[in-house]
Amino acid sequence: MRNMMLIFATVFLLVPAAWSLEPGTNQSTTVTSSTYVITNLMFNSGSDVNLSCSDRTWSETLHVIWNMTLRDRICQVSLSTGEKVQDSCNDGKSLRNTSRAQSYLHIPNISAADVGVYNCNFVYNGGKKDCKINVAITVAPRLSAWLERGDKMVAVCKAEGGRPAANISWSHGRDPLPVETPESDGSITVESRLQLDEGTDPENLTCAFRHPSWDLEKTLGVKLRKGQAAPVYFPWRLFITVVVGSTLLLGFAIFARKKILMLRGCHQCDSSKSPTIEEVEEVEPYASYVNVRTLFGAESRASQLHSN
Repeated sequence: MRNMMLIFATVFLLVPAAWSLEPGTNQSTTVTSSTYVITNLMFNSGSDVNLSCSDRTWSETLHVIWNMTLRDRICQVSLSTGEKVQDSCNDGKSLRNTSRAQSYLHIPNISAADVGVYNCNFVYNGGKKDCKINVAITVAPRLSAWLERGDKMVAVCKAEGGRPAANISWSHGRDPLPVETPESDGSITVESRLQLDEGTDPENLTCAFRHPSWDLEKTLGVKLRKGQAAPVYFPWRLFITVVVGSTLLLGFAIFARKKILMLRGCHQCDSSKSPTIEEVEEVEPYASYVNVRTLFGAESRASQLHSN
């Protein structure tokens, strides 16, 4: 993980100036130039930080003074040639030298208490350099995600205590406007609330968090908190499908029944009409037989009467 996350800007200003040691010392130096540098730096919380104002070696240095304006106090760490280190911070900050004997300020395990403005006055043989370094830190937020049940189902993703504020996005692609809340320690809490549509299954719903403290984004699934019952969704689509299908089947059944009744009515009407030619042809032989028999009987009775 990189210690220094971001350098915002650096401004250089060269100003002619003169400086000398106080009278009575056995050494005097005339300063012919002065450099002023403003830098904005950001570091990961918990990392060890080294601040440097000049690349001059210690053999060239007359004195180094670091004046720090922190969140809740002002303190100083300084060192002059032939003197001991003066430290009013008493929190672990120290002046150290590199392998090339270049001076730097060491800040162990940087935290929110170390955030502030660091002014360095570095005087060396032939000149001086003033540095103003605005030091900030990145603090990884605490992440959480859950579901809330009410009139509507709401998915919530939260990043607490981050520096700077974390970015939250949702897996389904529709990102509601998050709410940022500044905390007393300078950190920011971000909360994103997503109202779920009716029937949405939250099983695969996730939210992604991005923050300068991480190289990759982090993802959390949205789950019900302990003690909450799982959401029960009414299967509207299935219900509508069943209702529509049942209505169509019922309509078809009614139509078919009416059709059958109509066909039966027509059949009865046809049976009450006069007989067909075929029916007449079948009856005619019987009718002829009856007529002949009747005629024969009448002739027989007439003969009997005549004989009497």
